[in-house]
Amino acid sequence: MTLMLPEPYASRMKYNESLARHTAARIGGAAEMLYIAKESNDELAAVVMAAWQQDIPVRVLGGGANVLISDKGVRGLVVINDVNEVTFGEWHGGRNVAATGGMGLTVLARKCQTRGLAGLEWAASVPGTVGGSVVNNAGAHGSDIRANLSEAVILEAGHGIHILPLVDLSYGYRTSVLKVKKDKRFLVLLAQFALKPDDPQSILERMEHHVAYRKHTQPPGASLGSIFKNPTGDYAGRLIEAAGLKGHSIGGAQVSPVHGNFLINKDNARAADYHELVLHVQEQVYKHSGVRLEMEIELVGDW
Repeated sequence: MTLMLPEPYASRMKYNESLARHTAARIGGAAEMLYIAKESNDELAAVVMAAWQQDIPVRVLGGGANVLISDKGVRGLVVINDVNEVTFGEWHGGRNVAATGGMGLTVLARKCQTRGLAGLEWAASVPGTVGGSVVNNAGAHGSDIRANLSEAVILEAGHGIHILPLVDLSYGYRTSVLKVKKDKRFLVLLAQFALKPDDPQSILERMEHHVAYRKHTQPPGASLGSIFKNPTGDYAGRLIEAAGLKGHSIGGAQVSPVHGNFLINKDNARAADYHELVLHVQEQVYKHSGVRLEMEIELVGDW
């Protein structure tokens, strides 16, 4: 499979490139084609649209969190969105920030704190990027993306660039209208957040509290983040622990002894180890409690 691109983009394409170093868990096979977009959203959009026009499958990754890449790799084009741009200003009658989809959530939260803008403190302890967070409605510590998002700028095949206001994103727990789209030919270019002025030191203290809580309750090192969604009225981690699965291993993957809803790469785990362990946890929790845990992570590639 070959993607025809104009220069300078064509010379930046990589082939049969391992995706392990581009994912949070440091596992996964190779991309048939890999492009890392760094310069601007114009570069990102040009490469993705070229693939769409040539009917080449495209998968856009940000920080590589919440995705499990198959050991068999990914066919077509994988694009790493590493475009980091942020704009602060006052529009629509309030204090606002606009961030590109490739901006890391933790980086954005820190930039807002230094400017005395409150609302994204919870994100200081959450891996991933703005784009993925908009799609998945990422959240922590009692808040999530929808709490402060005003609108998202989307590039979509057949529709071009258009704006989706908050109400049109149909947010739910760790989901949105974008996440459930059957045709995944879209990407988040930009997200605009409405924030509130506050004392930078007070914001920093709240952020540090969230970060300290995460370090105390979640395992260190490479992981995929939370594996399962919390079922209504309960917690996935509690159900996994109640089923006696903390510390259980398959291959190099292990249910964290610290937090049951985290799988850690204990000993050079393969993606297949992770996948088998996920299925085992689902089966055992169902047998123990009658609850069918739903994956929060997404499987990417050929399984």
